[in-house]
Amino acid sequence: MNILTTVLSKIGTILLVLIKFISFMALMLFGAYLLAPMGEVNSKDIDMSLFTNTPNETMMLIFNSEYFSGYLFSVTIALVVFVLYLLWTVHELAVHRAEEKRSSHVQLVFALSLCGLFIHKAWWVLAIIIAFANWAHIGESLSGVLRNSRNKIDELKSPNDAIKKVEE
Repeated sequence: MNILTTVLSKIGTILLVLIKFISFMALMLFGAYLLAPMGEVNSKDIDMSLFTNTPNETMMLIFNSEYFSGYLFSVTIALVVFVLYLLWTVHELAVHRAEEKRSSHVQLVFALSLCGLFIHKAWWVLAIIIAFANWAHIGESLSGVLRNSRNKIDELKSPNDAIKKVEE
């Protein structure tokens, strides 16, 4: 039964990938159909015998097709949208990390991320540092430093008090 579940899970994953691929290709071809009128090819009447290394006739038919230009245009638009999505994901990394850790600095990190987007990237770097810092450890370390400095001050004061008592 366990093997059957595993096999069906793998088949389901493969089918899901195929469905996503087919829908993406259908969207790109529909985009090529819509954008084809804007893809006027102006080099159709150039004599190819003037060039030394030319593609064959079939390739030239594809390259001179308005639908091919529309397809390239739709793929370019899809690529630009995908890159913008990835950049936005990286930009929101600090906010998602702060929310994941249930940090009390979520609003500060969000504000610094927006400042980094619109004002200067140094604010975004500060938001990343605040989001990924282990504030419990930093607080314990600072408390330890202050505690040790007070102990040193107390040790330095106590010999002076002992010397004063001996002198009296």
